[in-house]
Amino acid sequence: MAEKIITTNERAVAEKLLQVEAIRLSPQQPFTWSSGWKSPIYCDNRKVLGFPYIRDFIKSELCNVIFAQFPEAALLAGVATAGIAWGAMAADQLKLPYVYVRSKPKEHGLGQQIEGYYQKGQPTVVIEDLISTGKSSLQVIDILRAEGLEVVGLVSIFNYGFSAAGEAFEKAGVPYVSLSNYPTLIHLALEKGLVSAQDERVLLEWSKDPAAWQPGR
Repeated sequence: MAEKIITTNERAVAEKLLQVEAIRLSPQQPFTWSSGWKSPIYCDNRKVLGFPYIRDFIKSELCNVIFAQFPEAALLAGVATAGIAWGAMAADQLKLPYVYVRSKPKEHGLGQQIEGYYQKGQPTVVIEDLISTGKSSLQVIDILRAEGLEVVGLVSIFNYGFSAAGEAFEKAGVPYVSLSNYPTLIHLALEKGLVSAQDERVLLEWSKDPAAWQPGR
């Protein structure tokens, strides 16, 4: 059965993501996601790659979680594209083999979807930058399983905390850990004066039903 394991540095990670504006909050002028959803938050953890000390901190947190929660890991698998760099850095520090998984097979050459060397049966941890609905992460898990790899868990930097994602991981039987999450971030943003109490209500309301949420309602 899938179990969400809580890491202890959620606040510190959230603070770093806000510091480099990898996460931006805009309750009054929401962003539009590729899905068409309106959202008062936008997360782009690739921005962290441009800040070496914070990048190193996030990498170390990923490694700590992998080492502590999934000691049986014999292979790390990054999710293309945003998870590729984080997976490679974590694999280097932990001295583990590494692959990454494309969203679809290459249209030339060997037509590979999993890039890198692996052996069937290897206990594998998936590295993702962000969990929203969980759909793309679970597609990668299905691809790895179809190739005979044993997916023992997934680690992401941030998690919006949607109930649908938790249910999907539970159904798939995959434990997952996120270094930080939406409630922690919103609480910190309010504490730091980055959002008002009214903004906080909007932000929390959005997270209950993001697909149906409309600004100003």
